[in-house]
Amino acid sequence: MTDLLSRLPTVRGDYNSSAALAQHTWFGVGGPADILFCPCDTDDLAAFLAACPADIAVNVIGAGSNLLVRDGGVAGVVIKMNAHLTNIRHDGTQIIAQTGATDADVARYAQKAGIGGLEFLIGIPGTIGGGLRMNAGAYGSEFKDITLTASGFDRQGRAVTATPTEMGMGYRHSDAPADWIFTSAILTGHADDPAAIKSRMKTIVTNRGDAQPRGVRTGGSTFANPDGGKAWQEIDKAGCRGLQIGAARVSDKHCNFLINTGGATALDIETLGETVRRRVQENGGPELRWEIRRIGRDLKASKNQEGAE
Repeated sequence: MTDLLSRLPTVRGDYNSSAALAQHTWFGVGGPADILFCPCDTDDLAAFLAACPADIAVNVIGAGSNLLVRDGGVAGVVIKMNAHLTNIRHDGTQIIAQTGATDADVARYAQKAGIGGLEFLIGIPGTIGGGLRMNAGAYGSEFKDITLTASGFDRQGRAVTATPTEMGMGYRHSDAPADWIFTSAILTGHADDPAAIKSRMKTIVTNRGDAQPRGVRTGGSTFANPDGGKAWQEIDKAGCRGLQIGAARVSDKHCNFLINTGGATALDIETLGETVRRRVQENGGPELRWEIRRIGRDLKASKNQEGAE
């Protein structure tokens, strides 16, 4: 990776070569990033993007909660947003959050500030950046319902700002250009009693714990719900509850969750997910759409590339 590192611009943040990404994901699997970059602030990120050669691939990760990194690792540069870009503040009933901040931290901040309407964020694993990118939602609310604007940079380091409408935010989807990297969002709520907000958040946490697997390595909801239905019901009807490939298993508690039972590879998990999709269709169900983001090379491709070098 020395050649790659020599082509990258000088930054104030940190570059790490062959950085293990498994420790940065909830699944705990996957190969290394060629380079992991942790910008120290938004100016550092913008300067990097403006000077980084266009032929070098750039990927972005946050908390790694809804992410599957393939076993061959990730080419180019992986930017980790939640190393430093985690500031949260408010102005009246608006929350201004950097995109490395976790959804849960924003929910807790809003509760203490007496800002209601954002408590559903306590039930969404991940960061604000990931929530914007996929229009994450839970308990009847979505990011598009609370977002006024999202700001960041394009691949050339130019500033961008957009509303949910301009980003085409729909169910677990956004049409925002793939090369945009969000750095902050203005979220809106309403004045409310902190004690009432806290009570609603407690109910969400309790319900989530009762319905979803806890204390295991998982990536959250695996597939988006099909139109007019529930992904877990389709998976259950296809007989996939408890299905296991290698050390990857469909949760017995909530079968729209895949679990690393210990020692699973990314290939185990992805193969299990694709097997579930195939069986659902064979059972007359819909084509399930992955909600978990998958990035990187398979191990075979990575080894072939190393041999060619």
